[in-house]
Amino acid sequence: MRPFGERWRAPYACDPWGSRGRLYPEAVSPTRSEFQRDRDRIIHSSAFRRLKHKTQVFVYHEGDHFRTRLTHTIEVSQIARALARSLGLDEDLAEALALSHDLGHTPFGHTGEDTLDECMAAFGGFDHNAQALRVVTRLERRYAEYDGLNLAWETLEGLVKHNGPLLDADGRPTLRYAERGVPLAILEYNAQQDLELATFASGEAQAAAIADDIAYDAHDIDDGLRAGLFNIEDLREVPFLDGLLREIDARYPGLELSRRIHELTRRVITRFVEDVVAEGERRIAALAPESAEAVRRAGETVICFSRDMTQADAAIKRFLYAHMYRHPKVMKVRAEADDVLRDLFRRFRAEPESMPEEWQADLPRDDEARLARRVADYIAGMTDRYALLEHRRLFDVTPDLR
Repeated sequence: MRPFGERWRAPYACDPWGSRGRLYPEAVSPTRSEFQRDRDRIIHSSAFRRLKHKTQVFVYHEGDHFRTRLTHTIEVSQIARALARSLGLDEDLAEALALSHDLGHTPFGHTGEDTLDECMAAFGGFDHNAQALRVVTRLERRYAEYDGLNLAWETLEGLVKHNGPLLDADGRPTLRYAERGVPLAILEYNAQQDLELATFASGEAQAAAIADDIAYDAHDIDDGLRAGLFNIEDLREVPFLDGLLREIDARYPGLELSRRIHELTRRVITRFVEDVVAEGERRIAALAPESAEAVRRAGETVICFSRDMTQADAAIKRFLYAHMYRHPKVMKVRAEADDVLRDLFRRFRAEPESMPEEWQADLPRDDEARLARRVADYIAGMTDRYALLEHRRLFDVTPDLR
């Protein structure tokens, strides 16, 4: 029975009352839709709480005003809901996917993922999307009847495929995974519950994915400026940003720097969101989908930037890569964080008994691949702070990461 006051959805939106269900069947909730339940399970998970102390680019004690994985996730969620509302998609599913998209990330930002991937090279590598799937299907242990969160098919599908199909029509890994293949964690789960890896994800998943791009662009500009890694005039290298600055300066001459920065970032978000809505409406009108399945089988992304805004997004990312992600200050911290995680990985592989007791349970010490994956699971779940504490417990010298 549909609850009173349910919001309107377009025919191409995912219908929570027509969900393909959960791996472990459960009774329908009398008060919440299937996607509302998923959103709530994600918010109440341990992995979600740990995002508070996992960083994007800066380590946790660098300053209270810089983004963490949690604040970034909340910002992505707000943008995803706005897109879903404007395009007639299911807001709750878009929100659930936005809230879960970073659950598989390691401590110390992207350097942590790169480091664990290298450490796990002989055992299938490390991929944050695959790790997020492991978190919500295996590693969260809250419920009496199953491991994981037992999320709906549409949520798991969107979590795995929000960046596009993983396989082509012939079953070969797509460009993203062409060299190394689809991560084993995804293939193992897909054998239990087919997530249709060769199709695109739902419109809601596509909205969450593009919301992530929008949030990254706007808020890394904000954090980079506040950290002094570049100044606001440097941004004029990007024509799109130069145009926004000219607009701000013409309307508010002499505006103080902090307000000028905020005016810039809010305009970046607004222009990107308005562009995605307009381009999404254009593509939806051309496709005329009568179901969520028609969006999945469109053969291309439906919720995306226009060509001009795709170029603006790429230009911003090139600027941030050169001026922020590869800044000497950031690279110094990355190198030290890399050392911390490599030390921990080597020690826990050599001495599994150094891990907490619950991580040693049923540990196959004669199976190197499974042992390495257990170690990677443990390290990936750490916050920045806990990783440093564990390093100090096990080693004589631990860097300050400043």
